[in-house]
Amino acid sequence: MKKRKIETDIEIVDIGAKGAVIGKKDGIAYLCQDAVPGDVVTLEIRRKKKGMPFGRVQEITTLSPLRVDPVCAHFDHCGGCNWQNLGYQDQLSFKENRVFQQLRRIAGESEFEALPILGSKQIYHYRNKLEFTFVESRWLTPEEITSEEEITDREAVGFHVPGRFDWILHVDKCHLQDDAHNAMRQFIFEEAKKRPIPFYHPREKTGIMRNVLFRNNRKGDWMILLIVQEHNDDVKALCASFIEAYPNTHSFWVIVNEKVNDSFSDCLAEHIHGERELVETFTRPNNGGTVDYLIGPKSFFQTNPSQAEKLYEIVFDFAGLDGTQNVYDLYTGTGSIALYVANLAKSIVGIEYVPEAIVDAKRNAAMNSVTHASFFAGDMKDVLNAEFIAEHGIPDVLITDPPRAGMHEDVITRILEAAPHRIVYVSCDPATQARDIKMLGEKYNLIKAQPVDMFPHTSHVENVALLELKQG
Repeated sequence: MKKRKIETDIEIVDIGAKGAVIGKKDGIAYLCQDAVPGDVVTLEIRRKKKGMPFGRVQEITTLSPLRVDPVCAHFDHCGGCNWQNLGYQDQLSFKENRVFQQLRRIAGESEFEALPILGSKQIYHYRNKLEFTFVESRWLTPEEITSEEEITDREAVGFHVPGRFDWILHVDKCHLQDDAHNAMRQFIFEEAKKRPIPFYHPREKTGIMRNVLFRNNRKGDWMILLIVQEHNDDVKALCASFIEAYPNTHSFWVIVNEKVNDSFSDCLAEHIHGERELVETFTRPNNGGTVDYLIGPKSFFQTNPSQAEKLYEIVFDFAGLDGTQNVYDLYTGTGSIALYVANLAKSIVGIEYVPEAIVDAKRNAAMNSVTHASFFAGDMKDVLNAEFIAEHGIPDVLITDPPRAGMHEDVITRILEAAPHRIVYVSCDPATQARDIKMLGEKYNLIKAQPVDMFPHTSHVENVALLELKQG
């Protein structure tokens, strides 16, 4: 086996995408993980990634002054909050810099208003949704493997170890969602072991207990989704004991998943207790009233609701509506942004690929008495054609919030043909957003950009960009 190259004295200088960091030595850039800017490290080079050597940290020879102590006991192994060891203000600084670098380097934009990143007031307990996986035999940490202690109790409920579908790290306490979910998860775990209900084996495809998902709103209502291989009498008894212990649970569902993978969007959901949905409420600025959103067991909704509300305020402001504009909302999802801006739009047209999301969007519109919004399901590049625009009117303002991959070239072509006066582009990937803005630059000027941190302690960052049609 060829011996891997070792590189010493590499200074970590920046953060990259997907939890990677960027190091430099002698003018050469390196990628790695498990370090923070300011560290000096020794790397074992494994491969090339995006043209740069990618290595595993063998040793941190100098610790960064930006380091802080992680809050979570599982930090070293979980991978879910890989920036917990970097101070939050420094996280924001690096994220903001990354967004503006991408706009300048990829989009070629320099003459725009670069607004400072909007940080999250809550840097823990900010999520409204977490999913945990049950497993018959949990992953052992390196410390456990090297210890002489015999470990016999291997059943677990927790998160996937990064990069592995069959390795689950048992989680005692997670700091991402309101602390109440930790006690509820532990109750279900202990009840399942006591009965006993066999836990799932991801390779053998055996066992009953598969996943549990917790959703909550900011009022403190909880929805529990228990995902099992079979809804038998033992599972029913477990559900009854949970509801007895937590009688104020707002909603409880059991989903039977007999498939090989963990996705359950196409699985039967049985309502067991309480209401069928949660309701989350957002408040518009300047006494613009409120918007209510229904959240069902399979609904998509922003996972950091407080920051999502702030992000929607930015979209609202950038859109510059006064009640006379026809607004298109591309990749509308359940209509959350469309309905948020609806009070100052003449008409709203929302388009989304997932039909179930459009059903939710129409229900949300009805609940909010919004009668001037229309929602359509289908592939964006197929739906948004000349005939569709002729039928529903040329947009004055177009809002787009595409998935991480950005917009298809055909969609950008349709937007350029329609030539709305303003485009408000919301993105969860600054690189693909910058690529799309470069293509839109044929007809549009980038006016301003506002990064928003939706996920503290991770490498993810959102950005809202305002583009205006060039004159003449």
